[in-house]
Amino acid sequence: MSRNGGTPYHARARGQLRPEWYYRRSMAHPARKGTRLPDYRWADYDDDALLKLRFSSLGLRLKNSLVWADVERLWSELERRGIRFRPHVWLSTEWFCPDGIPGFAIPFYLAHPRLARLERKIMGKGEDGSHKWRMRILRHETGHAIDNAYALRRRADWRKVFGRGSAPYPDIYSPRPNSDRYVLHLGHWYAQSHPTEDFAETFAVWMQPKARWRRNYAEWPAIRKLEFVDGLMEEIAARTATHRNRSVAEPLAHVDLTLGEYYRTKAERYGAAEDRYDRWIRRIFTTRDRRPRATAASRFLREIEPQLRRLLERRARLHPYDIDHVIDTVRQRSRQLDLVLRGPRREAKRPVVRLHERIVVDVLRRNREHYAL
Repeated sequence: MSRNGGTPYHARARGQLRPEWYYRRSMAHPARKGTRLPDYRWADYDDDALLKLRFSSLGLRLKNSLVWADVERLWSELERRGIRFRPHVWLSTEWFCPDGIPGFAIPFYLAHPRLARLERKIMGKGEDGSHKWRMRILRHETGHAIDNAYALRRRADWRKVFGRGSAPYPDIYSPRPNSDRYVLHLGHWYAQSHPTEDFAETFAVWMQPKARWRRNYAEWPAIRKLEFVDGLMEEIAARTATHRNRSVAEPLAHVDLTLGEYYRTKAERYGAAEDRYDRWIRRIFTTRDRRPRATAASRFLREIEPQLRRLLERRARLHPYDIDHVIDTVRQRSRQLDLVLRGPRREAKRPVVRLHERIVVDVLRRNREHYAL
């Protein structure tokens, strides 16, 4: 998310944090082979003790963290693209790119597995920490940083393609899942939330290694945005950035909030459950008090996800992006409701597939969702 235009970087004072889905797959990840983490005194604290600590007391260092290898991978991707620009990065409480700064913040919980576990426990996300998903967000944030570095949104051709970058950020955005005027990259049709997010998402799709955007978007109006970014990057690739401000905003060492205060605010804004499909989900699964020893529905869904994905793509010819959205929705809600299988595992697959088909058809039929920014 950019904190540009109508959303200054001090927006947290108004309770404006990242959309909860933004972090969904980016949180927990095992220590990489060869990665040696510093010995932090709080690494063995229980949750209550950890929540009492202030961010400024954690002593985290980005270069000594698990996510640093991802940052180096990002820089290598820029080099392979022939792009001279390198965003500077720092740790803070969330992902954000401040207005006018050609760099971005990375959330603290990506730095250490103990913090990732806390995030996952409180927010109920991040169970399948994915390098692929982290790289998606890093590319997205790089789109914002390169926009700042070269003042791209001020260009008339940029505004013609993406709109006014100075437009205020909405508190709620309402994407149309059926739209083919935007790329599909991060969750919840994020490109539709604001012109600067549209650019950042388009840039991220363009930058993906072995990207097949020309083929994947050949018949979509969104191809014009990708072709514009392709030409724009060729134009500025070897140029020195116009803005080379290396300052940082809200570095973790300067944040005096306790982790408990941070999570209370975050949970209040993004902890609301998506209960639209509860009735359908409860018909397929049952509650744990009725079958205490049954397999958790969320675990079952995670185990059959590859097969479920193939079936949905083949039978319903659904876009992988829509399939991801529905699988995440059902799995997260079944965990929140603590649901389990009604009977034998072999009898559960067919109704689970039908449930996912029914939900994705409903999402596309309504063609209107609402998400907090």
